[in-house]
Amino acid sequence: MVTTKNPKTITFAPTQREFSKTLNKRVGDYFKTNGLNRHADAEMVFKTIIMFSMYFIPYGLILAGVVTGTGWLLFSVFIIGLGLAGIGLSVMHDAVHGAYSNKKWVNTLVGYSMNLIGANAFNWKIQHNVLHHTYTNVHEEDEDISPRGVLRLSPHSDWKWFHKYQFLYAWFLYGLMTIAWMTFKDFTRMNKYDKTGLTKMNNGNVAREWFILILSKIAYVSYIFVIPVLFTPLLWWQVLIGIFMMQYIAGFILAIIFQPAHVIEGTEFPLPDEDNKLENNWAIHQLLTTTNFGNKSRWFSWYVGGLNFQIEHHLFPNICHVHYRKISGIVQETASEFGLPYKSARTFADALSGHVKLLKQLGVRPV
Repeated sequence: MVTTKNPKTITFAPTQREFSKTLNKRVGDYFKTNGLNRHADAEMVFKTIIMFSMYFIPYGLILAGVVTGTGWLLFSVFIIGLGLAGIGLSVMHDAVHGAYSNKKWVNTLVGYSMNLIGANAFNWKIQHNVLHHTYTNVHEEDEDISPRGVLRLSPHSDWKWFHKYQFLYAWFLYGLMTIAWMTFKDFTRMNKYDKTGLTKMNNGNVAREWFILILSKIAYVSYIFVIPVLFTPLLWWQVLIGIFMMQYIAGFILAIIFQPAHVIEGTEFPLPDEDNKLENNWAIHQLLTTTNFGNKSRWFSWYVGGLNFQIEHHLFPNICHVHYRKISGIVQETASEFGLPYKSARTFADALSGHVKLLKQLGVRPV
């Protein structure tokens, strides 16, 4: 289970611990027997270089005037978008979980790559590491499935008439995810976490985090908008279009990777009982609310940071994703041994299909 503190009162059942003990021992033995470190290896460092290169090299070529012409500029923006998503999926994500390195300062530094690309690492830690990873698919606790304007991602959320069309329009909204972070979501989340006490409960200094948020936003706007306007022939509105396209591409990629992992046909959305207790322990809760997909494709796993091995990630978020493929067999075998589910869609396309089916189901008016 994640070790970050949180102020919620919901608890997990103290029973069924044998599965967790057995699984943790077997995974631990795998690393000891093979003499492996749980953190990043040379492959991960190489991937980090590739992702940052995809983001910054096209940007630098545009600034230097090497890339000109509408076609080449659009192609460069596309590559930047892929790099932006790649940094989020394959680099920042591991670092913020403390899985990139066994040195805290390295994880902190690499984690700030999220601020470098326009969002905020501290907010992500609370929303993702604490709320999502602890209370996966729990209504009003997991912000990843909380009501989002015109999207209904949980059977326990209020139904509106337009939800019956969400399986169609959701795809257009997914691309706005990082744009929302960049513009207003980080500010509203920082304010919310301060008021609810989550900031202090997670060892955050309110003044410091606000300072980092504002300073990093200014730095981001300066290099992504102001500098191109001042030092290239591009007009301000052309730069804005490029920024929007870059962020939309990245947002769409991130959304379609994260959503099928939990919002997919066959997943569960547990609710606590009247004593605010969930039926299962934390590890089994993760198996019930999480789905793998496309595990046979190595190139796909490489780009998405192993997040298609979402079960392994949720059970072992502090292990670098380069190890997920190897430990997945251990997880699946142990789950089967204890009669527990190990949900997996054969391909990414199958996962997206399952996501569409659940969006349709959630769009039906409850009886």
